[in-house]
Amino acid sequence: MADVTTHEQPALKRVMGPGLLLLFVVGDILGTGVYALTGRVAAEVGGAVWLPFLCAFVVALLTAFSYLELVTKYPRAAGAALYTHKAFGIHFLTFIVTFAVMCSGLTSASSASKAFASNFDEAFDLSLGDGVALTAVALGFMLLIALVNFRGVGESVKLNVLLTCVELTGLLIVICIGAWALGGGNGDLSRLTDFTAAEGESAFFSVTAATALAFFAMVGFEDSVNMAEETKDPVRIFPKVMLTGLCITGVIYVLVSISSVALVSPEELGEGDAPLLKVVEAGASAFPLWIFAFITMFAVANSALINMLMASRLLYGMANERVLPRVLGRVHPGRRTPWVGIVFTTLIAFGLIWFADLSALGGTTSLLLLCVFTVVNIAVLVLRRDPVDHDHFKAPTVIPVIGAVACAYLASPLSGRDAGDYRIAGILLVIGVVLWLVTWLYNRNVRHEETTIDPTNLRE
Repeated sequence: MADVTTHEQPALKRVMGPGLLLLFVVGDILGTGVYALTGRVAAEVGGAVWLPFLCAFVVALLTAFSYLELVTKYPRAAGAALYTHKAFGIHFLTFIVTFAVMCSGLTSASSASKAFASNFDEAFDLSLGDGVALTAVALGFMLLIALVNFRGVGESVKLNVLLTCVELTGLLIVICIGAWALGGGNGDLSRLTDFTAAEGESAFFSVTAATALAFFAMVGFEDSVNMAEETKDPVRIFPKVMLTGLCITGVIYVLVSISSVALVSPEELGEGDAPLLKVVEAGASAFPLWIFAFITMFAVANSALINMLMASRLLYGMANERVLPRVLGRVHPGRRTPWVGIVFTTLIAFGLIWFADLSALGGTTSLLLLCVFTVVNIAVLVLRRDPVDHDHFKAPTVIPVIGAVACAYLASPLSGRDAGDYRIAGILLVIGVVLWLVTWLYNRNVRHEETTIDPTNLRE
């Protein structure tokens, strides 16, 4: 989280070229989603698990076109909050979009904690089951993340390159094991066309429900817009790099899902929170499972830390903008980190870990971001009326229209989304609205000032 921008502050250093930006995009998308939810997607559609990932990729690609137009038009590090504010100028809507992004970070980090616990259990052969013991591991992991967050983390592009390579290595292992096993006559490719819909539900609605969940694996590309001020010539290189990064991850996800369902039955794949471990064991029993378990833990740990960092800093920014209680923006004098925001977001994450399962947390993450993406797709059309004095990428008009409709549909009950996603998202947003209302009343009646929000002072 950057401090409030002033005219005296120097501009951010432009250090990222096409290669580093591509690694950032790919690394931000890879993570908990595919490592933890492949089995849950298989439970929705059976052997055709690759199809929801492909559909999620297409929807993400459509939305990426809107982000590309906006980031090249307004190359500032503020993301969806800035675009919403510029398009609609409604402070409360800007707040809701910002708070929804923050909440998506909490649900994503909580799902990563549950995935970490399951792989920790497998790596050390603890046989903790699915009860309190496994939840305790997830809570302990989240506490560790909070302590690291409190201490302060100096993020760098080099660290992102390392983490991306680790995450990518794990998925390439799955793909290679799948190819090796299938080449040796093992596995069953006929499962790839096997649809298993819930009783009374059509194949179409089973696929859309699974796509709504699989979309969790595609989120992250939108975070790259926050690197606009640190990218060399962003107007020229952002479109090519973001689209290339999305295509790379889309191909990887489809190949991983094909390898998974060809080697492990959808029923077995859908049990537990460590599906890819089962794939490795089935395709290469001699491969040391503990190595892959540690790769998975490292991948999801990175996702959890990045999301908790984002959530606490967004909370800090909203508190400093006086749209949330100022106490949430307090900074520790020694560590110089937003300690109250860290405590607050960690306590919410504890509640999510305790009361929600992995599928619900992943579904809620995708729900919140699909709502945000719907607003962004509409914003790009509204902002066509706002010309700028430099050339920028322009998406064909039909793409944001289709993107808005697709995102809104996947976020709606029509897609077959589980009702639990709405309950969790609703509770989180109600917490935000109550805090906003308290702050608004205080500012109006005690401080005698308007509650506004400047999105350029926020960092997602």
